[in-house]
Amino acid sequence: MTSTTSNINFGDAVSSVQANNINGDVHIGRHENTLDHLPRAEDAPFNSYARQHEHGCLPDTRVDLLQEIHSWADGQDERCIFWLSGLAGTGKSTIARTVAHSYYTNQRLAASFFFSRGGGDVSHADMFVTSIAAQLADNIPASRCHIREAIAERSSIARQSLRDQWHHLILCPLSKLREARSYILVVDALDECDNDSNIQIIVQLLADVQPSLTGVRLRVLLTSRPEVPIRHGFGQMADSKHKDVVLHTLSPSVVDHDIGVFFEHWLRIIAKDCYYEHDWPGAENIGQLVQSACGLFIWAATAFRFIQEGGQFAKDRLRIVLKDSAVTNNSSEDSTSSEDSGTDDQLQILPEKRLDNIYLTVLKRPVRRYTKYESKKWYALVKEILGAIVLLYSPLSATSLARLLHRSTEEVRQTLHELHSILDVPQHSTYHVRLHHPSFRDFLLNKNRCRDDNLWVEERQTHTALAEKCILLLLSSLKQDICGIGDFGVRAAKMERKQLEHYIPPEMQYACLYWTHHLAKSGAPLLDDEKVHEFLKQHFLHWLEALSWMGKVSEGIYAISSLESIALIGDCPDLAAFIHDMKRFTLYSRLPIELAPLQVYSSALVFAPVKSIVKNQFADQLTQWIKSPPQVDDDWSACLQTLEGHNVMIRSVIFSHDSTRLASVSYDKTAKIWDVRSGECLQTFDVYSDPVTFSHDFTRLASVTQKNTIQIRDTSNGACLHTLEGYGNVELIAFSHDSMHFASASSNGTIKIWDASNWVCLHTSKIHKDHVDFRVFSHNLMQLATVSKPRTIDIWDTSRGVCLQVFNHFAHFDTPIAFSRNLAWLALGELIHIAELWDISSGAYLHTFRGHKRPVISLAFSHDSMRLASASVDKTIKIWDTSNGQCLQTYKGHNRGVNSVAFSHDSTQLASASQDETIKIWDASSSAFLQTHDSVSSVSPSQDLMEQTPDTLACQCVDLGGGVHSMRHFPRSPMAILCGSTRMVRASISGTIKIEDRDSLACLKILEGHRGSIEQLAISDDSMRLVSASQDKTVKIWDTSSGACLQTLESYSESPSSLIAFSRDSLLLALAFRDGAVKIWDISSGACVQTLKHRDFDIYSMVFSDESTRLASASIEGTTNIWDINSGTLLQTFRTCGLGLFTDIFTLLEYEGMTRPQQITHCSINISADRTWITRHDEEWLWLPVEYRPGHFVISGGRITVTTRQGKTWSLDFV
Repeated sequence: MTSTTSNINFGDAVSSVQANNINGDVHIGRHENTLDHLPRAEDAPFNSYARQHEHGCLPDTRVDLLQEIHSWADGQDERCIFWLSGLAGTGKSTIARTVAHSYYTNQRLAASFFFSRGGGDVSHADMFVTSIAAQLADNIPASRCHIREAIAERSSIARQSLRDQWHHLILCPLSKLREARSYILVVDALDECDNDSNIQIIVQLLADVQPSLTGVRLRVLLTSRPEVPIRHGFGQMADSKHKDVVLHTLSPSVVDHDIGVFFEHWLRIIAKDCYYEHDWPGAENIGQLVQSACGLFIWAATAFRFIQEGGQFAKDRLRIVLKDSAVTNNSSEDSTSSEDSGTDDQLQILPEKRLDNIYLTVLKRPVRRYTKYESKKWYALVKEILGAIVLLYSPLSATSLARLLHRSTEEVRQTLHELHSILDVPQHSTYHVRLHHPSFRDFLLNKNRCRDDNLWVEERQTHTALAEKCILLLLSSLKQDICGIGDFGVRAAKMERKQLEHYIPPEMQYACLYWTHHLAKSGAPLLDDEKVHEFLKQHFLHWLEALSWMGKVSEGIYAISSLESIALIGDCPDLAAFIHDMKRFTLYSRLPIELAPLQVYSSALVFAPVKSIVKNQFADQLTQWIKSPPQVDDDWSACLQTLEGHNVMIRSVIFSHDSTRLASVSYDKTAKIWDVRSGECLQTFDVYSDPVTFSHDFTRLASVTQKNTIQIRDTSNGACLHTLEGYGNVELIAFSHDSMHFASASSNGTIKIWDASNWVCLHTSKIHKDHVDFRVFSHNLMQLATVSKPRTIDIWDTSRGVCLQVFNHFAHFDTPIAFSRNLAWLALGELIHIAELWDISSGAYLHTFRGHKRPVISLAFSHDSMRLASASVDKTIKIWDTSNGQCLQTYKGHNRGVNSVAFSHDSTQLASASQDETIKIWDASSSAFLQTHDSVSSVSPSQDLMEQTPDTLACQCVDLGGGVHSMRHFPRSPMAILCGSTRMVRASISGTIKIEDRDSLACLKILEGHRGSIEQLAISDDSMRLVSASQDKTVKIWDTSSGACLQTLESYSESPSSLIAFSRDSLLLALAFRDGAVKIWDISSGACVQTLKHRDFDIYSMVFSDESTRLASASIEGTTNIWDINSGTLLQTFRTCGLGLFTDIFTLLEYEGMTRPQQITHCSINISADRTWITRHDEEWLWLPVEYRPGHFVISGGRITVTTRQGKTWSLDFV
């Protein structure tokens, strides 16, 4: 116990113990860098630099309590949490520091996190888990490799939810430790965390620690005030998990003894330093001080610091304290003499008055030596500075505070010099100024406690002033490319902290993050053409850029939403419209801006619609290397944002009950939870089985394992909560809409309904019908729809297994089915591209919804049952009026079929999940339509871009010097190309080829001879010859005038053909196969003159040189090969920055010189291999939104022309 009661200076304890922890770990490399980049709150540990002057318990104080804590931590008590609660100032943090130091010295401290309101990174829970993980890696060396692995496996772990972080960074690494050793985790002042929901989550996470560990044992010491969120958290927890001690109910004699020891120790030091008599100040004075403290250690500490700062006048300071305390004693006794005692509120009245009195004594002391004018000036200055300090959302240094307040550093430093008793003011002006205790904030903001109007801080007024100061600072500091990068593709993640602080110093970062917070707290209205409006018109993009460099784009989106809420209740139509456009602009371009901040002046501006207010306001800041931007949509579509992150097609989506989160399940065996407001991915889960579903509060995930059991997992930590097993192959599972019940249906006809709170099976029923396919439960789980032979749809009562209704619908086993929320209707999808609405009770047919061009895959009702959403293979979503069957809206934007749709619970948004690996969130109240074409089939050699929708073929003639100039639509064909200016060629699945008149569609020639479907078509430059490659392994060359077959070439390849190219003189033909081979034929003789073997399988483009002596072939990986046709020699290999092949590639090669090394460094415009970036000189310059990514593209000189998979054609000219 001696180690726990020594006088501790924590700043000296760091090096020696940590040196032991890292002994032998000599390999500094990739893994160490991984840990170094794990976000951590630097001030969180008990022994952080900022806390080095905070002391622990003195010898002979808190003896019994410390012994109790040690006995609990070291003994066999099954309660894993020790909750030490108490009123403000009762010494909780000092005890926590003492315990942390004791176990740290013995190398048994797992980690510590000391919260502090207004303390920046320690005022919230954003870095709570990552900070603990970083300390675990230092303090428990055996856990280090496991934490590294967790980070390596999930690079975005720091951006995931607290629950997911806790599971992967804390529980999993610790669960892999086999040593039977006990550690302690110290969490101090949890009540000072700024989010009540996060407080409750942390309590839950801490309670789940020990049950998840089998080897190592982890104890948690948690301190806090007895605030409601924490009491509620412990109230939901079993008593067997936590031990509670309430500090302010400990014996007053014990507390007074400890405070007396405190005064004796520290006043003795003052006496020695000031050469006072050895027994100063005497037992009587110490007794009076103890009485005045009323059990509050913070009063004792503040009084001591005030006396100590008096220096040679310490005795005078002591007399002031005793005198003021005597006055308080008398007034307090009078005011409480008639009151009963015993409740927490009554126990707090007297100590609070004592504390208020000592704070007033400290604040008024400097004024006594000032003139009236000086006093007035002092009060104004101290009120401004203290008001800022207590209301800042993150602490600042004296230097940064001065810059924020537009004061000189000298003024601020001199003012703070007088306030060391209540503030921690570091000697170095770049270190953060902090409150010694949060009770000072409570005092200063409460007019009933701070009884001097010269000092009382009016909260709203001060927030208003701080908002104005932030905006003024940003007006003078923000600018385009604030870090002087110049490269539009540079990632935000590459910006080092020191470099960031050089360009965006701390006070500017603070202003960027919190100006909207102060504005919201001020209650001030927003007006058109005033400060906020003018600031946004000048600097919105610069602000967004700065936030991106800081890694705070999500915070920026929340700030914009906050501004929108304020604007909507004010009289500022122009500003409200601007802010709404800001929100659309940021959500649309969130991903590129977050990746590379300068994309805010590139991709974000380029692809924003023509009528975007932000785009027009900042048109002069569009990147200068774009000569002519592409044609974009006229206005924002109904698509609010596109979420990317899954690697393969997405199966289903579901909204949370509060409509703020969205869950998605993908065929890549992952499930994700998204923040709907910001588009941020909050959590990612591994799911290895099907089916999978979430509860509507997103706290649980249910899946069916390979053993046909149902596993219920906690989404907070991934732990298995329950396993339900013992019957048949489970085919369908679902939670009820209120998450209170859970249902399952098995192949043997068994239906079970479970109580989701205790997982007791409430009832089991049996469906007695063969060959049943379970499709969907109603939202309350009371009804179930099945498809069965002979292709009927049955509605069952799940509690009794009774069939309620039969629909002779001729359904197939993939028929999408949806119950309306009012259980009145059933919606059904059809293979013939329609959906139908039926009355469940009567079985009557109500409506047919016609309009889709391909089968309907998914159906969903709005929560008022007035609208029905249908998703189709035709890539569209339609919204129908259920009362009359009319189509209200059509949403287009996905590149492939839409697998799932879901309305938010407030029915204002619709989510769609697609085979194109994206999720789109739509404005379900908007009537906006996104009109696009569909997928691209082929590109003709004349560079006229051909595209096909499910029903039509479109021709867009592209002049590479002058843009798109014509468009026509034709009946759909599997493959079609242009043949000159008046004809077109279409191939059918049967192998028949038709040459038709382009205007009348009259059939001019029918070319027959192939015995299999056509894989490739190509036209010679003079349009005189047509080549066709078929699945029958033959290649035929046709005369387009006569329709005669000139040659039949045997391909002799088992691999399908992928590409055809004519030489410029039409004498040679190159045919590429998917195995990487390229065959070259002499057209006149039909002889194969050369076979080339490409190292990459997927050849994307080929072109002959003008003299037909060389061939360039480009792979999808971005590699270009130059071949000598005569010898078959590979002349050169180089990267072309992406997928494309320049039409002027051989001109480029002549410029580079054929004698250059095998890697050409000169590279102009291209598209990256993943089709998400336009590159320039092999560097990423312009990020492409999903709807602008190429299906095919052509590059010529400084122009790139793209046809998207939706069929949209656009071009871009570069300087």
